[in-house]
Parts: sequence; C-alpha cells; structure tokens
Amino acid sequence: MSLYAALGVKTIINAKGPATRLSGGLMRPEVAEAMVEASRACVDIAELQAAASREIAKATGAEAGYVASGASACLLLATAACMAGLDPGRMARLPDSRGLKNEVIMVRSQRNLYDHAIRSAGASIVEVGLPDRYSGAGVRDAEPWEIEAAIGERTAAIFYVADAQSEPPLKAVTAVGRRHRIPVIVDAAAQLPPQANLKRFISEGADLVAFSGGKVLGGPQASGILCGRRDLVMSAALQHLDLDVYEDLWAPPKTLIDRRKLKGLPQHGIGRTCKAGKEEIAGLLTALRLFIKEGDKARHERWLKRLKVIQKKLAKVSKLATEIEGESDSGSVPQLVVTMSAKGGASALIKRLLDGTPSIHVDPFRRARNQLVINPVCFADDDAPVVADRIARSVS
Repeated sequence: MSLYAALGVKTIINAKGPATRLSGGLMRPEVAEAMVEASRACVDIAELQAAASREIAKATGAEAGYVASGASACLLLATAACMAGLDPGRMARLPDSRGLKNEVIMVRSQRNLYDHAIRSAGASIVEVGLPDRYSGAGVRDAEPWEIEAAIGERTAAIFYVADAQSEPPLKAVTAVGRRHRIPVIVDAAAQLPPQANLKRFISEGADLVAFSGGKVLGGPQASGILCGRRDLVMSAALQHLDLDVYEDLWAPPKTLIDRRKLKGLPQHGIGRTCKAGKEEIAGLLTALRLFIKEGDKARHERWLKRLKVIQKKLAKVSKLATEIEGESDSGSVPQLVVTMSAKGGASALIKRLLDGTPSIHVDPFRRARNQLVINPVCFADDDAPVVADRIARSVS
C-alpha cells in the first residue's frame, strides 16, 4: 500500500501548475535522492548554508545566497535584514520595530497577499502610485519620482514585485534606491523561466532577490532562495540560524558570517520560524544545478510535448477549441487553453474534472471567458493521456 493510500489521502493530477495548495510539483529522482542522502548524516547547518551561498552566488551573480523555507520566508528575512542590519539588539526586538527604520515603500498596483511576509517582520508598507491602467481610468501607474518622494527618515527598503506588467521598470527603481542608499527587495518567486532571470534582477541593481524553490525550479516545496548583498544576506542568516550556543564556541564560516562586524552574538531571530533543514538545502541545490543544466529549450520542449498529446486528442472533439500559448517562446511555460463552445461549459467541465477519479485540477482563472488552462509543469510522464481522455469523455 502506498504512503498516501495508507493515510487515506487521494492523489490528484495537477494540471494547474506548482500551486502550494496542490502540494507543488514533482521532484526529479536526483532531487529526492539528494534529500535522502542528506538525511543520513549530520552537518553544521551554518557550514551547509555557506556552501549553499557559494552555489547560489555563482548561479545568480549575487555576492551571497541563502536557503529558507520558501520565497515568502525569504521576503520576511529580507525585510528583517533591511530593518536590523548587523545590530544584534535590533534583531532581538523584531517584530517590535518602534524607533527603527521600519517603512517599506511599495507600488500600489504590486500589493498582494504575500506582503504579509513584509508586515510580519514588523514593517509598515507605504503605498505609492495610482494604477489607472488597471482600473481603466487611464494609462498611468506609479513612476520613479513617486517612489523617491515617499522616501523619508524611516524608510528601510523599497519592495518590488517582478512581473512582465510591473511598473516602473526595475532599473528605474534601483536607480532611486542607489541615490538614497535604500535597498531594493525583489519578489521573483514565480519568475523562472526564463533561466536568464536567475541573474537578471541582481544585474538590474536589486539588493535582495527571492525565488521559490518549489515551483519551476523543481526543488522541495518548502524551500526558497534569497540572494543579494553579502551584508544583507549575513543579517538574514543571523536572524534565521539556531544561535543557542556559547559565544566562545561559536565559529561560523567566515564566508557566510564575519564576526568582526558584530558587537555580540544575536539571540534567536524572527527568522527561526522559516527554518530549512539539511534535506531541503541539499534538494534545492540539486534542483538548481539540474535546472541550469537542462536549459530553457529542452525544458520547453519537454512541456510542449505533453501539451501536444492533449491537443491532438481534443482536435477530434467538436464542442471545444484549443490553442497553445507560448508555443514558440522557449523562455516561457507553454499552456494549453481550452475554449468551450457551450455557454458555461468551462465551469461545468472544470467541476467534472475535479469530481472524477483521479481528480484533475486545471487552472480555472479564465472560466469567466469560458476557458480552462492546462499547465504541464507538474505532470507525471503518463498524466497527459489521462487528462486528454477525461476531457474528451466529459464533453462528448
């Protein structure tokens, strides 16, 4: 009997993509094997994180890197680093940020539920800009001068959510940050692929960047990468590591933590809630290497092959039409868009797929347009024919 069967939990086909509520994606055997191997020995976590820092720095072009329990955890650590710096007293106080630089500037159109991570560190968000382009009232969004005008004596950081539609451009935002010596934090959780994005945000001037480890990167679901300036990554590490140790016995790797810059050994920090085990660190680093080795073209072809299996089967079904978005863009995740001819057909089909065995979860975001979207990232090798057959039978 399988593990899930023994627990009474049904397995599903995830055609939505690596959403946390659907347990993310499937790890490659090499990643799972690395996690098992890591579990069979004990190491000094600071030493392992120092090794991770070297690997992440090489992959991203950043000065240093770190592994925490997800991109959201990395954003909390990044915010805490910008507020506390290398001051152990400030670290011990968070999330009580009274008297500290505790304001984070954020463009209003980039606000989302994940900014809980910023506020959890003790920061207050200062919104700027009116997103007329989204409301339909105009064409404008926030501009660099508005970010600059919001900077004050309590500004700790500028926060930027990376997306193709984000305004102003990141380079313009980091230019403002540099002029005022204010660090810029970039949420790039879902910005892979293309592979070039591993280095893009650092090259455009970001001080800290967070990537999800459990999405397209293919690492453990409870993992994330934080990369950027060495001093800020050091602060994040100090607020994350287990520091229940006598100071005279504490000897962290110098490449990760420079003790000469500290006036004392910090207490457990706010980031202890974001713990990543040796298994997650090993799995994430393995996934990162595999992601880089495979490359955008081969990865895109692998995903596209799965979608074409479904598209070919559905070409014989008269009540729907299909289109592959991103088919010619190797730096994207291709998706199969299924458009139903009958009014309300998409919602009904989505429900039938969910209620079947196995339950199939597609992306319902476009159901108001009578469409459903199939994302191939989390497919097992034999999932595509099952999805194709179930859709065909459900609408015939």
